[in-house]
Amino acid sequence: MHPATRRAIFRRLSTANPEPKTELEHSGPFELLVAVMLSAHTTDKSVNAATRKLFPLANTPAAILALGEEGVKPYLKTVGLYNSKSRNLIGLCRMLIELHGGQVPADRESLEALPGVGRKTANVVRNIIFGETEIAVDTHIFRVANRTGLASGKTPRAVEDALTGNTPDEFKLNAHHWLILHGRYVCTALRPACPKCIIRDLCEYPDKTQPKAAAEARRLQRDSPGGSTRKIPLRAALRTGKPKKAAEE
Repeated sequence: MHPATRRAIFRRLSTANPEPKTELEHSGPFELLVAVMLSAHTTDKSVNAATRKLFPLANTPAAILALGEEGVKPYLKTVGLYNSKSRNLIGLCRMLIELHGGQVPADRESLEALPGVGRKTANVVRNIIFGETEIAVDTHIFRVANRTGLASGKTPRAVEDALTGNTPDEFKLNAHHWLILHGRYVCTALRPACPKCIIRDLCEYPDKTQPKAAAEARRLQRDSPGGSTRKIPLRAALRTGKPKKAAEE
């Protein structure tokens, strides 16, 4: 992708959403860390449903540690893999208290040493809480980056490195939010909403979802007598919605 096209994509996303925010509900570094850790292999909606019950009761490492693993499980049942996540949450709280005075560390090494915290979670925390220009790559961003041509890669780390290297500096801080929201609500996995996409003319995806009228016209062309050798004019199909007899060649 040409650098000017890449810049134009981020400029449009920025104009449409100047101050993007995470959809994970939180009121501080620790709550965000917990929410992001819980969000692995599940939806933000499920995580928010769990933390709305948990955080009013316990939203500090000490308070959650006091509940114990069995004590937090009932609050996490809306979250996938809640048994292992309950175990990781208690281990995370214990390490924060023992090694970091109950505070969320800012450096990557310390974050990734916490139970249940991988590179993606560390990137999100460093980006949102500490203002670092990290780009966390989840399934949405992986799909959007590869589809649009913003960054190609066979692994999340490859896509992360490519986005970090080629995203214009003025857009890096919010790039993660723009791309994840675009993947969640527009560039979806099964049927991307290309007709309403604000970057559709800049996107390099070859199999864009077509508007219904055009799609129906193409169906009429495909299903007409003569198959691929007898073509209905697309303009006529769009105008009438009915097959037109093709001229004999």
